[in-house]
Amino acid sequence: MFVRQQDPIVAIATAPGRGAVGMVRVSGRGLMPLARALTRRTLEPRLATYGPFLDAQGQAIDQGLALFFPAPHSYTGEDVLELQAHGGPVVLQLLLQRCLQAATEVLPGLRAAQPGEFTQRAFLNDKIDLAQAEAIADLIDASTETAARSAARSLSGEFSKQIQALLEQLTHLRMLVEATLDFPEEDIDFIEQADARGQLQRLQERLLTVMQRAQQGAILREGIKVVIAGQPNAGKSSLLNALAGAELAIVTPIAGTTRDKVSQLIQIEGVPLHVVDTAGLREPELPGVDEVEKIGIARAWGEISSADAVLFLHDLPRSQDPADADYRAADESIAQILARQLPAAVPVLQVWNKTDAAAQALRPEGLHISARTCQGLDGLRQELLKIAGWQSAPEGVFMARERHVQALQAVQQQLDLALAQVASPAPALDLLAEDLRQAQLALSQITGEFTPDDLLGEIFSKFCIGK
Repeated sequence: MFVRQQDPIVAIATAPGRGAVGMVRVSGRGLMPLARALTRRTLEPRLATYGPFLDAQGQAIDQGLALFFPAPHSYTGEDVLELQAHGGPVVLQLLLQRCLQAATEVLPGLRAAQPGEFTQRAFLNDKIDLAQAEAIADLIDASTETAARSAARSLSGEFSKQIQALLEQLTHLRMLVEATLDFPEEDIDFIEQADARGQLQRLQERLLTVMQRAQQGAILREGIKVVIAGQPNAGKSSLLNALAGAELAIVTPIAGTTRDKVSQLIQIEGVPLHVVDTAGLREPELPGVDEVEKIGIARAWGEISSADAVLFLHDLPRSQDPADADYRAADESIAQILARQLPAAVPVLQVWNKTDAAAQALRPEGLHISARTCQGLDGLRQELLKIAGWQSAPEGVFMARERHVQALQAVQQQLDLALAQVASPAPALDLLAEDLRQAQLALSQITGEFTPDDLLGEIFSKFCIGK
């Protein structure tokens, strides 16, 4: 993605489909000749100019607004031209083709932009750092209001400011260590005089605060995948409908009604949860199980294997019935398979449904709900938040990604090593300096000061075209 970064680029910058307004965006050097070719006017910087957008024969393609942002005062740091027209896909395609056609004479090298290339140039031209660039994509993709607010907070630079403050503390400590290594003849007792241990401990405390907020932000962005599993007619589809507040899945008394997965994104206190209803689990060779249901059962186990949490739903009245030994045996068989197939870190929540139709005695351990009356659903929601790792929704939470959390954890490990070195009877300052250097490198990757090109390519390739 870095081979042709000097080329001027163009793309439709609004979502596909019909809309009231659509925009074609151009970025590069020396865009005014292209603007004149399209509008027959010299545009004033940052002033919207209304008029026709002209084709090669001078005929109007559409009437709209043209805006010119000269470098470096633009989104990308280059000259930027934005053409705002009516939001029909044909009109926007005509404008895009006209830009490419006119460029053959006035702007050689103009090409269609790759996904995320406008934002990539903003990053490369120091208009934003990498954490802010990722926050742009996260704001576009936000699935809850809380996630959108947190992404906006990161975009404004709140996360980056926290990282920069940590970097400043770390750099100061590195400077003292490096100076001691460079001038050993001064015989300064660095550990005591510079309060290296105190500085490291304060740095760790601040890092812990940032990590906690970043982990909460990562939950807001990623959410968790929750799979509802259990025997036929346990009430899985009814539970999905109750959690979603809509009739998403068909509910009947007939065993095997759900043949394929039904997924729904829900939110609890702003945290997104991807809830998946699956086909009832039973032995494929039982009478009445046809080929379609067998495929559904196989897919159910596939969804369970990739879950972050499993809600193992039981039919409470049948589990209490002394005569229904087969039901209890089937539940035990499912439990054994879950124990074998799922990693130990994946929680399996025992949920007993249909409490409205069951006796009060002999209630097994776990959550007791009624998907029909919604009894106990609030407790289930809170348990799901606990499983997700969500603690609260403080105003200071900023959007973060798993790579940010991993980088902060790497910093924590290096600071632990540094603190152990300082606390040793004979600390080796060269090893201490290396621990601090590695911590700084890991921290700098969050904002992109030191980031491999392949990581940048992966990040920006996931943006939409035109952003």
